[in-house]
Amino acid sequence: MNRTAIIVCLLFLLIPHTGSTLTLEEGLKIVTERGRDINISRAEEDAAREGVGLARSPLLPRVDLYANQTWLRYQPEAIFGPASVPVAEKDSLSYGFRVHQLVYDFGRTYAMLRASRSALKGKELDTVRTRNLAALDFTLAYLDLLESERLLKVARDEVKRFEAHLNDARAMHEQGLVTKNDVLQAEVMLSDARQSLLSAENLRSVRASVINSLLMRPLNEEVLAEEPPVETPYAGISLEDAWKTAVQSRAEIKALRMRIKAKNEEFRAVKAEFYPGIYLSGGYEYRENRYMVNEGNWSLLAGVRINLSSGGATRARMKMLRAELETLDLEAAKLTDAVRLEVKSAYLQLKSAGQKVGVTRQAVAQADENLRLQRLRYQEGEGTATDVLDAIALMSRAETNYWSARYERRKAGARLLYAMGKDIAGVYGGQGRP
Repeated sequence: MNRTAIIVCLLFLLIPHTGSTLTLEEGLKIVTERGRDINISRAEEDAAREGVGLARSPLLPRVDLYANQTWLRYQPEAIFGPASVPVAEKDSLSYGFRVHQLVYDFGRTYAMLRASRSALKGKELDTVRTRNLAALDFTLAYLDLLESERLLKVARDEVKRFEAHLNDARAMHEQGLVTKNDVLQAEVMLSDARQSLLSAENLRSVRASVINSLLMRPLNEEVLAEEPPVETPYAGISLEDAWKTAVQSRAEIKALRMRIKAKNEEFRAVKAEFYPGIYLSGGYEYRENRYMVNEGNWSLLAGVRINLSSGGATRARMKMLRAELETLDLEAAKLTDAVRLEVKSAYLQLKSAGQKVGVTRQAVAQADENLRLQRLRYQEGEGTATDVLDAIALMSRAETNYWSARYERRKAGARLLYAMGKDIAGVYGGQGRP
């Protein structure tokens, strides 16, 4: 080994590598726990949680502390016979506190509380859906990256095969066994293969950048992916079972049910506005007035509040809520059909890709044998250069079809998991088989 080679090897060992192996499990943990969409959904969930506290507040006492300074132009006086006597200070200070407690409002407040809790549950289910969708997006991007690496290897192998054929053609041309045309054909095909290799390298780089974007890392950071342990989960499930599971498990359907439940509770709350509200109010007040026997006094008040007329607003809100409930019922039926269609599409893609894998695997073996025979015939002078070039192209196409079918099956399996409402991170995230 010369001095230059030794220096290169030492530099390779001493310089730290920026790339590190990223497993599907590690990536899923990042995007489902710290992803942008997850943070947005959690913020919305926190807002809905505060809405529960807001709906509960009328059940708790309201305490007001106040203070007033009064300035009058004339001192208050009362007429007693021919004279008048003062009854209050011209300028006075008053302060105190008052407690107001709702006693009963025919279930209006409790209905709003149940509505807010249902809305919170719906937001939590939206977070589940967002987390699962983020897991699906990352899984598909990860499989795209693995597929691009396989296709990159196919492109490199194709270049090596054309280079080997070019060497054979040049050697045979020097011996006078073939014409210059064979060499020129091989050079043209090799140039085309190298261009395809550049395209494959660019595709791999772009897909790595997609992974970095999902992980909120620098786009140019190197990504080294490895094959996940789970090949194709739920490959043997029937379509009917997949439909049943999806209708029971999809977070979107559950969230819509919570919205319907919340809307029904809101309707009950609005309807209760036709009934009176019973309350208690009490407190202490000090009013500066030297003409009164007791300047400070305690009070307790029991009252009933009845809304005799709201200008038709209550009835209008009830009609509006009925219309919204009808809309939500229609949306539920539409969503169920959409989910079933999504399940069927992923299911058929999975079955079709599985069949393609078997066919293309056999085609790769046949193309490999054909290439071996065509090269042997060419070297023995029985075949033509065109036969060899066609065999190399056929071999690359067979390998491309095989890897495309294999990763198409994997991606269809991930889509089926999402369509069924299964936890993608739980299946691919280190738990092994589902």
